[in-house]
Amino acid sequence: MQRAAPPRSPDIGIYRPQLTSVLSIAHRVSGAWLALGAIVLVAWLVAAAAGGTTFAAWQGFFGSWFGLLLLLAWTFALYYHLCNGIRHLGWDLDYGFELVNIYRTGWVVVFASITLTILTWLLAVLL
Repeated sequence: MQRAAPPRSPDIGIYRPQLTSVLSIAHRVSGAWLALGAIVLVAWLVAAAAGGTTFAAWQGFFGSWFGLLLLLAWTFALYYHLCNGIRHLGWDLDYGFELVNIYRTGWVVVFASITLTILTWLLAVLL
């Protein structure tokens, strides 16, 4: 007689992604993305200190469509992580735990991150 496998609980297959879980995962991913961006920033600063062709190569890369896409992603990640961190600070102070406020502040974080990213890039292009 073969033993039945123990039940998996909770079964991840029955749950739909919710705003709160998606934002939580995105917060972790944005933090990791920003850590990688910090390493790239240090490499860029070292290239700037080295000068010459090394710095020109980095500048050329960040001027390409792919480099600009990376910079855009890092800008959004920075604003998202900042806005969501402020949201978590409110939670640490025991504010906003009502379900309606959790969803409201979640959407505020998303829209504020997008708005701040767009404003930053518009300002960068105009100046």
